[in-house]
Amino acid sequence: MSSPDPNAAQCPVMTTTAGNPIADNQNSLSAGPRGPLLLQDYQLVEKLAHQNRERVPERVVHAKGWGAYGSLTVTGDISRYTKAKLFSEIGKKTDLLIRFSTVAGEMGAADAERDVRGFAVKFYTEEGNWDLVGNNTPVFFIRDPMKFPDFIRTQKRHPRTNLRSPTAMWDFWSLSPESLHQITILFSDRGLPTDVRHMNGYGSHTYSFVNDEGQRVWVKFHFKSMQGHRHWTNAEAAEVVGRTRESTQEDLFAAVERGDYPRWRMCVQIMTEDMADEWSARTGWNPFDLTKVWPHKDFPLIEVGVVELNRNADNYFAEIEQAAFSPSNIVPGIGFSPDRVLQGRIFAYADAHRYRIGTHYEALPVNRPRCPVHSYHRDGSMRFFGLQTGSPDAYYEPNSVAGSAQQAPQYREPPLKIGDMADRYSHRDDHDDYTQAGNLFRLFDEGQKQRLFDNIAAAMQGVPEVIVRRQLAHFAKADPAYAAGVARALAPDPAGDDRLKGTSATDSVEPVAS
Repeated sequence: MSSPDPNAAQCPVMTTTAGNPIADNQNSLSAGPRGPLLLQDYQLVEKLAHQNRERVPERVVHAKGWGAYGSLTVTGDISRYTKAKLFSEIGKKTDLLIRFSTVAGEMGAADAERDVRGFAVKFYTEEGNWDLVGNNTPVFFIRDPMKFPDFIRTQKRHPRTNLRSPTAMWDFWSLSPESLHQITILFSDRGLPTDVRHMNGYGSHTYSFVNDEGQRVWVKFHFKSMQGHRHWTNAEAAEVVGRTRESTQEDLFAAVERGDYPRWRMCVQIMTEDMADEWSARTGWNPFDLTKVWPHKDFPLIEVGVVELNRNADNYFAEIEQAAFSPSNIVPGIGFSPDRVLQGRIFAYADAHRYRIGTHYEALPVNRPRCPVHSYHRDGSMRFFGLQTGSPDAYYEPNSVAGSAQQAPQYREPPLKIGDMADRYSHRDDHDDYTQAGNLFRLFDEGQKQRLFDNIAAAMQGVPEVIVRRQLAHFAKADPAYAAGVARALAPDPAGDDRLKGTSATDSVEPVAS
């Protein structure tokens, strides 16, 4: 028996999960010093059983993450565009949680890896939770959700080798020219941020605003780092990983703890429905295409407010790992768009959380709205709260029960002025996948271009020649100098120029014969 703790009177009594006091948490119950353990030791059984169940499935994508709490303070009036109450007046504050992440790595992966970073924001508004689930890039690799599972499989482990496969990545990308814009960002300096405080965030998709008059505009969301931008080179990142695999977690947690609160300037781009028609006719670009940006010269940034992170979670698992974000969580005044990938994510994200965390994942404290919830959903595992219908007699709808929750037609959105015959329309026909990637490439200075070439070449090591040549053809269509620079980085000798044969801007992107 252990000696009494002189401070025990000042401490709460340890209990089982049912609240029963625990007298001894050090020793199992046994039939004598050398005897076997007894099944009646329910405290031991409970302790082992809970340990066996203390993990939930990690996220298939964005498994490794870091997060903190904070707030949005409104600094710009956009009430003419949206009736969302969180934007209703200058100075208004809304609590929020941000979870940052890498895309490809598992929970145990190193933080300092070249990868897209997730940038997911949960706003706890008076009208319910609004989740803006984006990345640190304004575009993505695909424009049709049908390709998302295929793309993600190329980022994960090969089923036979259980290793990451550069061949799979470049094979998919070289057969998917819409990925070129995102590839150019990923292998540029900004593809490997030192931490999440020194990077931007983007909603990436096109969403919609609706104002009090029922007028709709299209909107893109931007979070501009007020700390500036910092990035690792591949060599610097390798040195960091050699010291610690938790560099981003260490940086974010420590910054918030010491009061060095990270901030982002939240901005929007606005495009009216008439502007969308005119811009699309003029440029040939679809305003709802996730692989495209809206140029700032055409649609300038409008400041909305300042986001600040100022409190760390007390329990990482409960508050960050169980935090569940979904684009399906919107509030009045904010809506969707015909963006194909957004439409797919509206289903996929919520479905992933129901599988990973449970049917009632949104009732967990970190996900629970700060406003009343009235729903007719019933039962299921971990139903730890009562009916939310307004009356115990109202368990179906419609009903005649006084005080029961009813639909509210005043929140109806205006109809979308889009539509055509339903079909499986090709997301590759008649698309310009090269101009914006080329424009971005031409913005880089010579040092940035050379690092881009070197980063791509390093990622292509061991990739079959036919795939390399196919990808070089895409680079050439964006800018001949882009392809030439990568070719030189792959084989820095005159023979390397052979790879450029058949990769002019007018050539086919089909595999070039060896």
